[in-house]
Amino acid sequence: MEFDVPLVSRGFVRRRAISLATSLSVMATSFALAQDPKHGSEDRRVTDADEQQFLFEIDLAMSNMNRRMLMTPTGEIDRDFVNVMVPHHQGAIDMARAEIKYGRNDELRQLARRMMSEQKEEISSLRHALPAVARLAPSTGAEIASHAPN
Repeated sequence: MEFDVPLVSRGFVRRRAISLATSLSVMATSFALAQDPKHGSEDRRVTDADEQQFLFEIDLAMSNMNRRMLMTPTGEIDRDFVNVMVPHHQGAIDMARAEIKYGRNDELRQLARRMMSEQKEEISSLRHALPAVARLAPSTGAEIASHAPN
């Protein structure tokens, strides 16, 4: 008996596309701001302040995500998977929020809004897959490990 099993699920591909799109959004925004010849010196100061704040918020989002993804393995593969994926998706939400706040490209800002919505759905799905995880606060994954049985 032969089965046709896809090598990669659609959900996996979609999540990778979202992650890539978030990275591209950040790079495109930075590149566009750096290359815009219309900005005069007064406009440049505002842009520089916005750029600095944008980069600060992106750096903070990345730092928080990486810190929250560090965990002691619980011995339960599924729980460990949720422990790292929830902060990963929350990091994407935080970065998309910075694009919405500081970005100037309407198409990218709309894409960031869709990303936020999709990432929130992913977090919800992850939490509901494990009943104990569903009751925890939405913004971190680090405390999930502390509720695992020893």
